[in-house]
Amino acid sequence: MSVRKLLRHNDERFRGIARGFGQDDWSRPSLCDRWTNHQVLAHVVVGLSASPQSIAAAMIRHRGSFDGANAAMATALAAKCSPAELLDEFERLSREPRGVGRYFPSRLFLGDHVTHELDIVFALDREPNISEEALVFVLNTQVSVPNPFVPAYRNSRGLRLRATDVGWRHGDRGPAVEGGAAELVSVLGSRVQELPRLRGDGVAVLESRLSHPTRTGG
Repeated sequence: MSVRKLLRHNDERFRGIARGFGQDDWSRPSLCDRWTNHQVLAHVVVGLSASPQSIAAAMIRHRGSFDGANAAMATALAAKCSPAELLDEFERLSREPRGVGRYFPSRLFLGDHVTHELDIVFALDREPNISEEALVFVLNTQVSVPNPFVPAYRNSRGLRLRATDVGWRHGDRGPAVEGGAAELVSVLGSRVQELPRLRGDGVAVLESRLSHPTRTGG
C-alpha cells in the first residue's frame, strides 16, 4: 500500500475510534507534555491547515520559539472548537490539506498522526489498534529520517531495537531495547511514560536521552 493510502486509511480508522470518546476522555492529560487530549487533536488539525504566515506571526509573538508558537496555536484552536468540530475539520483536511499541510511529506504526517494517537490512547489506558503495516512504516521512518520536530532519529542511535509483536528489528550492535511496536513509536518520540513497558539493557540509555529532550510538545 502506498504511504498516501496508508495515511488515509489510518486517519479514517482513528476518526472512527475518536468519535466514540466522551468529554472526560478529551479533557484528560495526554502523553504530550502539558497538553490535554483535546489540545493534541487540535495540534493535528493545525498541522494540516496552518498557513506559513500564521506560523511566522505566532513565532514572533513567542520570541522565535517554534515550540511556543506550536503550543499556542493548538491551545487557541482547542479553546475555539469542540472535539467533534475538530474531528469534522480533520476529516475535511485529510482529503484536502491547506497551508503547510499541502507540502509536508505523507510519511512524516503518518508518523505524526500515529504518535499523537498514541498520546491520546495510552493516556486513556487503552490499547491501540493501529495496523502492523502503519506501525512498521512509522518505525522505519523514525530510525532513518531525521525530523526537526520529533527526536526519534537521535533517540534510536546506537541501539538494537526489536518490536516483539510485529517482527521488526533495527540495528545490529549496541544495547538492546525491545517491546511492542506502538510503545517503541511512543518512546522514540520522547514519551517517557511508556518506558516501563520496554525491556533490555538499552532502556537506561533511552531514559537518559529522554531526560534531555531537544524539543517539546510536537
